[in-house]
Amino acid sequence: MAEVDPGRQELALLLRRLTVELDAVGQRFAGLHGLGRTDVRALVAVMDAARRGEALTAGRLGAAVELSSASVTALVDRMERAGHLRRVRDSEDRRRVTLQMSPESMAAGAEFFGGLQRDLLAAMEGFSDDELAVVRRFLSGMTEVIETHARAEGGPR
Repeated sequence: MAEVDPGRQELALLLRRLTVELDAVGQRFAGLHGLGRTDVRALVAVMDAARRGEALTAGRLGAAVELSSASVTALVDRMERAGHLRRVRDSEDRRRVTLQMSPESMAAGAEFFGGLQRDLLAAMEGFSDDELAVVRRFLSGMTEVIETHARAEGGPR
């Protein structure tokens, strides 16, 4: 096995530390709102789709959080009953049902994560646009690697 560059090893460890800390923040939010890990992943998928201007169907949600059709139905039913998600008929195709976060769920997320978001943006002020472009490319590349390993049979090796 080739020797690992200590600087690159440190970056991998910092990335791991960041993911552990972000996971802890997400778990605190989940605990406060009676959500499980998959519930939080589902809310993030719905929120990200809305941010991209895309409608998210139950099928696409299932792919995003890696659940079967029956499990997605149970998840959406549970989250709708709890007031986190809403099923909405598509205005262009009334046969299609899309998922949206409820206003209450959006408000809870904004209240909980708003300070963190402000602090993250403030911390970015210390970086130039060129530096942030490199960070964006780095994080995108690392996310692709992690997604590939997460979806590989047997998980990370």
